[in-house]
Amino acid sequence: MSPPDEKKKKKLDFGVVWRESKEIIWARRRRLGLGLGLLVISRVSAMVLPATTKVLIDDVIGQQRADLLKWIALAAGAATLLQAGTSYLLSLILGITAQRSINDLRIKVHEHVMRLPVKFFEEHKSGELISRVITDAEGVRNLVGTGFVQLIGGLLTSALALGVLFWLNWRLTTVTVVLLLAFAAIMVVGFSRLRPLFRKRGKLNADLTGRLNEALGGVKVVKAYTAEKREERIFAHHAHKLLRNIIATMRGVSAITSLSALLFGLVGIAMSVFGAREVLAGRMTVGDIFMFVMFTGLMVTPLIQMSAIGTQITEAFAGLDRIRDILSQPTEDAGDGSRRRLERLRGEVAFDNVTFAYTEGLPVLRGVEFTAPAGTTTALVGSSGAGKTTVINLIMAFRRPQSGRVLVDGHDLQSVRLRDYRKQFAVVLQDDFLFDGTIADNILYSRPGATREELEEAGRLARCDDFVDGFKKGYDTVIGERGIKLSGGQRQRLAIARAILADPRILILDEATSSLDSENEALIQQGLAELKRGRTGFVIAHRLSTIRNADLILVMEQGEVVERGSHDELLARDGRYKELYDKQYRLERNLFVNPGEELPAAI
Repeated sequence: MSPPDEKKKKKLDFGVVWRESKEIIWARRRRLGLGLGLLVISRVSAMVLPATTKVLIDDVIGQQRADLLKWIALAAGAATLLQAGTSYLLSLILGITAQRSINDLRIKVHEHVMRLPVKFFEEHKSGELISRVITDAEGVRNLVGTGFVQLIGGLLTSALALGVLFWLNWRLTTVTVVLLLAFAAIMVVGFSRLRPLFRKRGKLNADLTGRLNEALGGVKVVKAYTAEKREERIFAHHAHKLLRNIIATMRGVSAITSLSALLFGLVGIAMSVFGAREVLAGRMTVGDIFMFVMFTGLMVTPLIQMSAIGTQITEAFAGLDRIRDILSQPTEDAGDGSRRRLERLRGEVAFDNVTFAYTEGLPVLRGVEFTAPAGTTTALVGSSGAGKTTVINLIMAFRRPQSGRVLVDGHDLQSVRLRDYRKQFAVVLQDDFLFDGTIADNILYSRPGATREELEEAGRLARCDDFVDGFKKGYDTVIGERGIKLSGGQRQRLAIARAILADPRILILDEATSSLDSENEALIQQGLAELKRGRTGFVIAHRLSTIRNADLILVMEQGEVVERGSHDELLARDGRYKELYDKQYRLERNLFVNPGEELPAAI
């Protein structure tokens, strides 16, 4: 779902969410059924003690029947023990059921999110997605945990108590029911107002989490530009919006709670006035009044509790609705079941009149055509914004062309199984991502089942052993989040080792050495030479040292291939490539005079 679509969708679709909620409840029906049975036993046993008040007042006190005291005590004691035991089991069973459901839902959402296309992640903040996976799933507790069962149990208790009350005195019970119906009407209106607030709270919380995640991830940039105060203001802005939402929901919940207390008071007044008249008229005994008061409490208390439970379930529905927005997004491998399996590739890649646009009407690629034979290296050069990275994204199937075809070994990429294809390529980026873990963990990420010998061989080919041997724990050294404990060159060699271990048929090198000094680049180029051997390679690079020996160089400008050929052929043509080459060559010579001058991002 794109952000504009999210703005259009403001109301919670109660019907759809309820159907999904029923699926969650049905999946845990056995444990919930057991919990409901325990709850019935607990609630019925809780009625024994209030029921004894009539016997205690009318018979024991009124008629001096002291012999009944031991039976009353035994009945009340047994009921109390039964209630305590069932309450313990109920809390344990439902608590575990709720946590398992939360865990299952988190795993389900995470699995779906990780299979969504790259475009989706470009349009959504990571903090928002984290909130969907972690926070929104928490609401399930109120469906399959105590919330739903207490809701059913509350209705059951109130219904049983209501039956007893009608048996005691239908007139007084009718007055009480009228007050309860008025309260129910107020609750319906109140929850209809609270539901949108709870849905909005999830978005506000996601915005707050997302901004915090960005600020923490870019803390060096924040500090470099002394933007701490600016970040404080932005965070405070989001925090205050969330606070205002919470205050609004608290006002609504507090109003419902206050009305509940008012209801309780009105019921008490009604019982005092009408109950006294019934006793004076001889239609009720004093024991009947005490029993009526007790059972009125048993009827009203669950209803008051249900107002809080209703708020929790409303919040759960809002969370599930937000999760549904995510789960309704089609995954990039959704059609793999009907696509052909892909065996081991030779590695030939071809673009057949490919056109692509990120924004409709503004094409980034226009009729791009080329063929990269298996085992060759193709370099992409050109000005910034020429479309080089877009070509790479299409080769990696991160994007799909609007028209034309991307062919691998003659197969249209859209007709083959995505997982089969991606298992056969590897990528090394300018700022490759490393995970918080050991050096071994990060190299093994591309092929977890590799042996220790294969791991160390990949590290040797990537020249990782030059620095790994200096660590006390070697390949078992923890490198921190994003490899913070390693230098830029060390991180790059680690990424190359990871790609070597993958043993890919197609290799993507996207500006893999442009940010390194000449010494580190020389080391890494040795690893890259080993990695490219026998594989189809695609290289985006600014430095001619990376692309001079490429089998095919594509010169791109404004989304089109304007020149193609080898390094020597393109120089001989005296065209755009020669222009870029001469410009970079002059600047490289000037570096000896002007060391601070940087190379342009031209090639």
